[in-house]
Amino acid sequence: MKLPIKGCGKVTFDDRGILNIHYTTFSESKESKNAFKLEGENIITDLVEDEIIEDIPTAFLKLHLISHRYFKPNTLNMDNIFNVLETIAWTNQGPMRPEVAEKLVGCTSNLKIFSLDKFPPMTDYILPSNVRIADTSRVRLGAYLGKGTTIMHEGFVNYNAGTEGPNMIEGRISAGVFVGKNSDLGGGSSTMGTLSGGNKEVISIGEKCLLGANAGIGISLGNNCTVEAGLYVTAGTKVTILNESGEGKVLKAIELSGKDDILYFRDSLSGKVCARPNKGQFKLNKALHDNN
Repeated sequence: MKLPIKGCGKVTFDDRGILNIHYTTFSESKESKNAFKLEGENIITDLVEDEIIEDIPTAFLKLHLISHRYFKPNTLNMDNIFNVLETIAWTNQGPMRPEVAEKLVGCTSNLKIFSLDKFPPMTDYILPSNVRIADTSRVRLGAYLGKGTTIMHEGFVNYNAGTEGPNMIEGRISAGVFVGKNSDLGGGSSTMGTLSGGNKEVISIGEKCLLGANAGIGISLGNNCTVEAGLYVTAGTKVTILNESGEGKVLKAIELSGKDDILYFRDSLSGKVCARPNKGQFKLNKALHDNN
């Protein structure tokens, strides 16, 4: 699917405005510019030009398009989405303003608040085919999950981020990060996003990579790369490049960003962060993904 796109769906709103939109059908738009039209609980939103987000209908439409696998992360302009979306209480009685939920909590024991967030869980709207998600609250609307993806209990996928599939995800995929097929993020691992913390580079992970348990990256990995468990490689990390004789020059990790066939590890004697050619070939356990 490509622009221009028309999305049709249902709206939940209160006297202050839109709380939530669930788009159910998508087709080619015949309009000449971005616009939306409300008729009671029904909404039609036309996305003609991929511009900065200025309204809630456009924000929700773009999030839906990514989670439906119509667009991959970083292919739609998501700028300004945090300013447009409001923090909502996502509850078993539907979305509501946090102050409304606060009043109801003291009046009833039947209200269950699942989260206070700008982004609802993806599975409240979309169930992608051939995936497993152990804890659905940890995958936001706007996540892209390719076929064969498994998200375990400690896995997390932000909006405008995701996996090519098949993948095993037991770590955190930050906004803007995309993981290539047959790669594994170990338990507690982390990918540095661009929303906060000063990181400017959009991170990606290639195919057949292993990010070890409690490891993290602030650089991109090419294909067939491994990061040792517990090692966090930021853009400024000094890395000693080892050759056949065990000697090598020192580079900043950013200079290795996106390169293939590298094993990153910490020398247990010197404490230096090192890199050498990754001669092994990482493979996912097919039995864990074939029957998703």
